[in-house]
Amino acid sequence: MFAKILIANRGEIACRVIKTARRMGIKTVAVFSEADKDALHVEMADEAVAIGPAPAAQSYLVIDRIVEACRRTGAEAVHPGYGFLSERAAFAEALAAEGLVFIGPNPKAIEAMGDKIESKKFANAAKVSTVPGFLGVIESPDHAVKIAEEIGYPVMIKASAGGGGKGMRIARSADEVAEGFARAKSEAASSFGDDRVFVEKFITDPRHVEIQVIGDKHGNVVYLGERECSIQRRNQKVIEEAPSPLLDEATRRRMGEQAVALAKAVGYDSAGTVEFVAGQDRSFYFLEMNTRLQVEHPVTEMITGIDLVEEMIRVAAGERLRFTQDDIRLDGWAIESRVYAEDPTRNFLPSTGRLVTYRPPAEGRENGATIRNDTGVYEGGEISIYYDPMIAKLVTHAPTRAEAIAAQARALDAFAIEGIRHNIPFLTALMQHPRWKAGHLSTGFIAEEFPDGFAMPVPQGEVSVRLAAVGAAIDHLLNERKRRISGQMRAGRPVRFERDRVVTIGGERHELTISDKGDGAVFLLRFADGRELEVTSAWRPGEPVWHGEIDGETLAMQVRPILNGVALSHAGTHAEVRVFTRREAELAALMPEKAAADTGKQLLCPMPGLVKSIAVVAGQEVKAGEALAIVEAMKMENVLRAERDATIAKIHAREGDSLAVDAVIMEFA
Repeated sequence: MFAKILIANRGEIACRVIKTARRMGIKTVAVFSEADKDALHVEMADEAVAIGPAPAAQSYLVIDRIVEACRRTGAEAVHPGYGFLSERAAFAEALAAEGLVFIGPNPKAIEAMGDKIESKKFANAAKVSTVPGFLGVIESPDHAVKIAEEIGYPVMIKASAGGGGKGMRIARSADEVAEGFARAKSEAASSFGDDRVFVEKFITDPRHVEIQVIGDKHGNVVYLGERECSIQRRNQKVIEEAPSPLLDEATRRRMGEQAVALAKAVGYDSAGTVEFVAGQDRSFYFLEMNTRLQVEHPVTEMITGIDLVEEMIRVAAGERLRFTQDDIRLDGWAIESRVYAEDPTRNFLPSTGRLVTYRPPAEGRENGATIRNDTGVYEGGEISIYYDPMIAKLVTHAPTRAEAIAAQARALDAFAIEGIRHNIPFLTALMQHPRWKAGHLSTGFIAEEFPDGFAMPVPQGEVSVRLAAVGAAIDHLLNERKRRISGQMRAGRPVRFERDRVVTIGGERHELTISDKGDGAVFLLRFADGRELEVTSAWRPGEPVWHGEIDGETLAMQVRPILNGVALSHAGTHAEVRVFTRREAELAALMPEKAAADTGKQLLCPMPGLVKSIAVVAGQEVKAGEALAIVEAMKMENVLRAERDATIAKIHAREGDSLAVDAVIMEFA
């Protein structure tokens, strides 16, 4: 076994590999760019080596610098994680030339399967069912349009070296093909250093189901069940689960055996994933093979009990697989939510900045479920514009899918993040969605269920009552603390002024009376309609998450103080809960509302990012839908378009400028 390994990656996956290596007694070396000098993976590793400037193309993607870091530290093997150099045969070959071991598949398998174009040719030759498409390299926008029209719309334009949703575009017309081709090539070049793209038929109403395989260097390959990754936006996975609610045992076996046959055909000898696009009728087609560890590998680990990183390391060291296909048993259900630094209310645009608050739910067993949080950040750390916006992967495992979803919902409610925008409200809302709970999924789920984008749901019914109860209990606790200030004159018995409250949530109004049971942790609320609730909590002022029970049901809510109340997030909703005395409520109802500023004549930067190009000049007339500028953030290029016909009055930004969110890019006449 290796004494020391280097992790050629950053963030969450680097931390994940370090944890397993540490448990195996293997020392670790981290590498870091200038932007990551204070990153968590640098702190966790036994040693760390600087490898260059912040852009990945000048640091994490430079093979020579990784090799030199191995030389300096005496690392015997390299784990590439996912992304960056993980699917580069040239990287594995460069390590081998230095006598270093690549903790991944052999270069020939990477070349055969890692290249999306070559893998489809290989799968065709191996009689594996594939999606119709053009398997050659597309040379120009006109060539792409010609091929798309031959295949038939819609089509998918994909980077050959791609992954993680980068360099992928769906096109439904010739114009969309031409633009998608340009964007896919550009993103592919900046993310993978390889701008080749290809075109294939886009299967309507598809599901994304993938098979985890692992092989050793002695010809043994097994499959570890499947994962369903159909909940996606912009071709990037958001929620994954294992097993899939679509498959039956017979389909699982057919997919698994096909994946193993393909892996054996190329002499595959590490962890890898064979991805399929599946129809609602359980038909399936080979999509591609990812010759690396997948982001969503934890859900497979939870249902099989197998540490995939450990098995990768053991296989790379020459060991045989410690299990056969007959040993694999799927236990329970696992759900993974990817927590991203992005604003779901702004079409999921990236968000950057400092994590003023970062308090994930406690890991371990709770209410019959297991909670796991894979992360590479810490409170006070910074989310950079240079890399993927993932903050954490929150995983829950329980005996059934319904229980795993319920556990995931509770864990998301208890996940407090402040300082940047994040997608936890969206993830929590998804957990409450009836179609998601029923397992009726497709890769178009988000577009179909949120056609106008995501807006924070307004709390209603039972959720509104819960928020009112918690808001009133928090207000009462704060007031009781104030009343205990020494030297105050107090009445001999409780007065109605201290107990009667009016709680407003948006347009809803709750009148109630609150009393405590003497220990400061249990409150009884009597609503005007006669309803009574008992609220129990050990929450203390300043804590970002309220944990407690309402009539015996365990709940969590995120808490932020505001004037005359608290802002609470719970069960996919967010609301400002105002708590008044009766007289305060009468006066508050008379207060005028402040109107939002009119920004209709300005193009604002929707997220922190780098201006890649300005497509117009001052004085130019533009039509609705015309491209105005391209802003890049976290390896994704975002085209900003005119919402209506207008004339450009003034341009404030230039190519290369780094802009903050809502910075003015240009003004319209």
